Parts: sequence; structure tokens; C-alpha cells
Amino acid sequence: MSRHVQALLGSLGRLVRSPLATFLTVFVIALALALPAALRVFVSNSQAATGNFASAVDISVYLKTDVPLAKAQQLAQNARQRTDVAQVTLIPADKGLEDFRTYSGFGDALEALKENPLPHVLHVRPKAQEGSGASLESLRRYFGAWPEVDVVQVDAEWVNRFNAMLEVLRRLLMIAAALLGIGVLAVVGNTIRLEIQSRHDEIEVIKLVGGSNAYVRRPFLYTGVLYGVGGALLAWGIVALAVGVLAGSVAHLARLYGSQFSLQGLAPQDVGILLGAGLVLGWLGAWISAARHLSRIEPRA
Repeated sequence: MSRHVQALLGSLGRLVRSPLATFLTVFVIALALALPAALRVFVSNSQAATGNFASAVDISVYLKTDVPLAKAQQLAQNARQRTDVAQVTLIPADKGLEDFRTYSGFGDALEALKENPLPHVLHVRPKAQEGSGASLESLRRYFGAWPEVDVVQVDAEWVNRFNAMLEVLRRLLMIAAALLGIGVLAVVGNTIRLEIQSRHDEIEVIKLVGGSNAYVRRPFLYTGVLYGVGGALLAWGIVALAVGVLAGSVAHLARLYGSQFSLQGLAPQDVGILLGAGLVLGWLGAWISAARHLSRIEPRA
């Protein structure tokens, strides 16, 4: 354990003694990690800003015109008993006709009607976790099976579009993370290669006195880990700064639409993933570079 601590402190000391070069390397790594992290923040805030858009889609259940109001009230109560339903609003036929007369501009024409042609309508709002296209279709079939129901209308296309957009963003996030992860490997690997070249004579001496490849490689691995973790911490700071700068404007825009939405940064689990990714990429990039270049250095007889 003492050898690992010694290697870690030695690597940290070398990085501190070259602050400019260290900062530039960490900054490049941070930019590569900050982009997928920022995209993750965008996806999670998009879901929160819409209030899980799918759950905001109502199912309109049009009853047959001969269904009495008392029966419509009973059906509304039955619908409220379902665990996947958040809210049921009954719009009586008389209320529907009154609203239509007020907003349609055909008030005079409607006065000539002897009977109300509109049915009672149930507006059903699914719960947030039940807002997928499959769940909405299940509710549509359930209400459609009622003998008192004439038509069930579900605006599922908007739900499908929203879910498809989020799925595209998630896939884009994975692709960006993979490509930029390769970039981090390249940056760390090239930095370790340059450090190995600058310490070529020192490495030859260590091997000459019996130092193993694992012993020689250890400080370079810790250097890679420090680069990766440092880059991840800086990426976290960049994303947090961007969220802080945008939070006020986003909150003002949300208030204009009557929403209390506030921009959120990386969740704790996302921060953990970011730091873990930086550590693993830094270690892996250093290991690949060290394994490749240290094998070419042998003590001269």
C-alpha cells in the first residue's frame, strides 16, 4: 500500500510542478466530458419541463346521446377507481352545448335545435407513469368496451412524437459519450507517451536495477487517473456554471407560461457516473499507452 501511496503522491507532485501543461490537459478532458454531461442535463430537464408530457394527454370518452346524466356520473366514478387514472372530468351535454354556443359563433343557429345533439363527455387523464403509448391504448380499449360509449379519442400521436424525440436524444447522448470517451483515451494516452519519452533515461535505470514493468508503470497509471478525475471535476464545474447562468432566464420563461419549472443540474448519480467515467478513462488511457511504450524501453548493456 505504501508503494501505491508513494506513486500517487509522486504523480501528483509532477503534475503540480507543471501547472500550465497539467491545466491544458485537464481542460481538454473536461471539455470532452462536459458535452455528454450537458446533453444529459438537457434530456433530464426536458422531461421535467414537460411534466412528463405523456401524462398531460387526455382521453376523451364520448358517451352515446341516449345515456342519462346519472349514468354518466356513475361511469365517471367507475373510471376514477382505476389505479392508472389520475383525474376524470365529466362534461354534461348541457354544459358542452353552452360552451359550444359561447365560443363557436353559431349561437343563433343552435337556438333552432329542438334537442341537444351533444353527448356527455368524460375527460380522463392518465397518471404520469401510465403515459406510454401502450398504456394509453390499453385505457382506450377499456373505455371502448363500455356499451354506453360511442367514441374514445386519444391524442397518442403527440405522445409517440415526444417519446421518439427523447429516444433520439438518449441515443445521441450514448453516441456522443462513446466518441468523446475515445477522445479522452487519446488525450491521456498521448500525454502519458510524452511523459514516458521525457523520462526515458530514468526508466532505463529503474529497469537496470531490477524494477519490474508493473513498478515502472504504476506512477503513469496514477497520473492518468489524476488527469481523468481532474477533468471530470472540471466538467462538473463547467456544467454547473452553465446551469447557473441559464437558470434565471429559464425560470423567467417558465413563469411566462404559468409554470414553476426551475433548471436543475446533474443529479448525484450522474455526478458519480461522470467521476467514475473520468477515473476509468484516465486509467485505461494511461495503461494502454504505458503498456505499449514501456515495452520498447530496455536497459542498455
